[in-house]
Amino acid sequence: MTDDKYPQWFSYLKEKHGTLISAVDTLGKAAYDSGPLDEKTAHLIQLAGAITLRSEGAVHSHARRAKAAGATNEEVEHAAILLTSTIGFPGVSAALSWINDVNGE
Repeated sequence: MTDDKYPQWFSYLKEKHGTLISAVDTLGKAAYDSGPLDEKTAHLIQLAGAITLRSEGAVHSHARRAKAAGATNEEVEHAAILLTSTIGFPGVSAALSWINDVNGE
């Protein structure tokens, strides 16, 4: 993902703490490379994790990344809806509003 896709605060964070961000990126790549899941599936799983943490920024990021890897709007939404019995409807509803931020772009 290019820097212009990141929120402004993230560009600041990269500039101020570049070594940390580089290490996190390296860790993420190692996690992706360690198993057989395709990129789309991996981002949908990470999206579900972000939803359970109620991390709006991570939901935005992984929804965008899943879509860039070929997920449809419906697949991204379904990843959230599947969590209804796990995290409850209010959490899923919040996540769907954050996903809509991305799907509406």
